[in-house]
Amino acid sequence: MFDPKELERLKQSKEQWKENKVSKVTQRFPERRSEFKTDSDIPVDTVYTPDDLGVFNHDEKLGLPGEYPYTRGVQPNMYRGRHWTMRQYAGFGTAEETNKRFRYLLDQGQTGLSCAFDLPTQIGYDSDSDLAQGEIGKVGVAIDTLADMEILFDQIPLDKVSTSMTINAPAAVLLAMYIAVAEKQGVSAEKLNGTIQNDILKEYIARGTYIFPPEPSMRLITDIFAYCAEQVPNWNTISISGYHIREAGSTAAQEIAFTLADGIAYVQAAIDAGLDVDKFAPRLSFFFNAHLNFFEEVAKFRAARRLWAKIMKERFGAKNPKSLMLRFHTQTAGSTLTAQQPDVNIMRVAYQALMAVLGGTQSLHTNSRDEALALPSEESVLIALRTQQVIGYEIGVADTVDPLGGSYHVEYLTDELEKKAMEYISKIDDMGGAPNAIEFMQREIQASAYKYQQDIESEERIVVGVNKFIMKQEPPKDLLRVDPALGESQKAKLKHVKENRDHARVHEALERIRVTAQSNENLMPVIIEAVKEYASLGEICGVLRDVYGEYRQQIIF
Repeated sequence: MFDPKELERLKQSKEQWKENKVSKVTQRFPERRSEFKTDSDIPVDTVYTPDDLGVFNHDEKLGLPGEYPYTRGVQPNMYRGRHWTMRQYAGFGTAEETNKRFRYLLDQGQTGLSCAFDLPTQIGYDSDSDLAQGEIGKVGVAIDTLADMEILFDQIPLDKVSTSMTINAPAAVLLAMYIAVAEKQGVSAEKLNGTIQNDILKEYIARGTYIFPPEPSMRLITDIFAYCAEQVPNWNTISISGYHIREAGSTAAQEIAFTLADGIAYVQAAIDAGLDVDKFAPRLSFFFNAHLNFFEEVAKFRAARRLWAKIMKERFGAKNPKSLMLRFHTQTAGSTLTAQQPDVNIMRVAYQALMAVLGGTQSLHTNSRDEALALPSEESVLIALRTQQVIGYEIGVADTVDPLGGSYHVEYLTDELEKKAMEYISKIDDMGGAPNAIEFMQREIQASAYKYQQDIESEERIVVGVNKFIMKQEPPKDLLRVDPALGESQKAKLKHVKENRDHARVHEALERIRVTAQSNENLMPVIIEAVKEYASLGEICGVLRDVYGEYRQQIIF
């Protein structure tokens, strides 16, 4: 793209400029740091020119939006056609309370739902389990049976709303409940739109809401791939998540690498199970974090898109263009929000949301200002939604595709992040793939998290309100608190369901799950059959625990 002679001239010109101009200025006014680096330890120069990109092949590195290698976006006109899905994450207390929040957000212009489940639901326990006590409805909504799911989506037409569910180990059960609710609404499965997270590898690596060992967990995932390819064709069967990897402390380069390594493992598992890559790959989706280093985050999204396209084309031989497209949801970084001066979080979230949009996200959740203190209040979640709407409708960044494309700095960072991520992926390949590299990834994340904290404590990294610009403040008011009595009311509701269902039919349905789990048949049809009989989440997961056992985390130092 650039003439080699011109590149050499620019290189010499830049070196002379640094020697003659920059050095004189810095003698009088020293720079803020001895060296500038991104979170992924990529050096940041004073200025960038075409020389920093070297021999830059436009078609190989960039192309046009909607064309391989998709660096500039997966759609030709991106947000000029329609905005990203504004999908605020919500869920707390009972199904009734969360349904009310869902409907409020839809009334305020949200364009998709995103459901948070409480911890017992995430790890496959009913609210009446001894292990659920004290956690019912605390970090998400409690879902025990189909009866709860019916309430959760009451008066919400599932043929018109796209729903994302952050659920992993018991993803098959929650998806089965969603399909059953839709059927009760008269909506066929082929009309459903949405996503289940269904990413168990990152649970072992970074988050911890796992149930079963890796092998049966991967079997459940590929069963969902196969079932949805035939029965729920518009459903995104997995959201391969870098978000939680980043929240655990990874760098941007590690977030790309470990997420795509997990993606490689899922694709290979599905192929090994006999699935055609071009049948299931178009329904894979990803989930990334929007952190704090503005240009590195924009470059991260672009590098991930380009790298995934190459992996799918060159490693797996995918031919369907949709199989090569990395489509992703973004959430602003919860770990960057502070309990100190929580209103400052509004600015942090706005900039993070802007990074996601400039990076070409397909859907976006903006965190609320009070999330370092409690579940978000209605007022806070409205500010978070309005933040997206201002970005989409008022400031012009959605009017052209990849507006930072061609920036020497952004293109340099995109190349560097791709290189660093690929180095990690090669190491993971040498270990036999992501399932065999869990401890390696944990150690890398822990080392990065430790360095990040050290930088804050040494004030190498400034956090407004935490280690600089500190001020006294009044205790926060009007925080959302979940009523402790909720647990008892949820248990009473579950007891009523269990007492009034057909016990014989429930028993038969659970036994069919047991038999199928011990065979090679797809589990989805029998799980759907069981939830329709109001078998509970805990009962279904209990049968699978009996067959598969439970995963025990290795302690890594």
